[in-house]
Amino acid sequence: MEKLQAALSKARTARQKTGGPATAAPVTSRRQQVPKGSSADDPTPAWEELQRVDLAPAVLRRHRIVSREATSDATPFDILRTKIVLQMEQNGWTRLAITSPEPNSGKTTLACNLALGLGRQSSMRSMLFDFDLGSPEVHSFFDLKMRYGLPEVIIRNVDFAKQAVRVTENVAVSVSPHPERDPTRFLMMDRTVDLLDEVQREYAPDIMVFDLPSALSSDKALAFLQHVDCALIVARAEQTRFRNLDRCEMEVAANTNVLGVALNGCRRSALSANDIN
Repeated sequence: MEKLQAALSKARTARQKTGGPATAAPVTSRRQQVPKGSSADDPTPAWEELQRVDLAPAVLRRHRIVSREATSDATPFDILRTKIVLQMEQNGWTRLAITSPEPNSGKTTLACNLALGLGRQSSMRSMLFDFDLGSPEVHSFFDLKMRYGLPEVIIRNVDFAKQAVRVTENVAVSVSPHPERDPTRFLMMDRTVDLLDEVQREYAPDIMVFDLPSALSSDKALAFLQHVDCALIVARAEQTRFRNLDRCEMEVAANTNVLGVALNGCRRSALSANDIN
């Protein structure tokens, strides 16, 4: 990880010297802030009315979702969770996007583990949204048999309260069980922005996590980033080329704050010289 951090820092310095943008500096959120519910507008009834679904431990293990309980396997995700929460609280942020330079980097695995890890914080409410509408996976990782997906909620064919479910006492998820042929149109709809604002006002989650498409595979993730406060980039050791990670960081930073980079599947000495060339 130190090699990766050093390489990214070197690339940022090089961009500055050539007049290019430096990245990762926290800036004011680009979206309009939505006030959370107050004691006069208690969101608890709406939250409690969401359908509760029990997750099968065997299904979670099969998909490497390990953070539901405080175990040694969950420790890396718990450390990441703590760092994310501290940085988001410090900046007053509530919306976190998770993306990657290319597919199969483990972003959905990380998003699901982060959500369940947040669920062990009894003082927080968290929500996970599967906005990788062209290739959704959260429903299969949690084995959720849903009739409706996020697109139906966005176009107002079904209420969010009837589509979202709680998978723990204080974690709710909204999934997309079927891939969309044109997912970008949903990500760019004004109705999508309105929906997220409504959910934030009514349910008052402390953190909203969005599993997005890979940033370099199409324009789908970039179209959505303007609606979040920050983004976490997931790279896979021995797969993600540094040049793609550097490009991904620049693209993400042009649309929102870069919270950091998580290196997935890393083993000791996993990064070779080719990875940072």
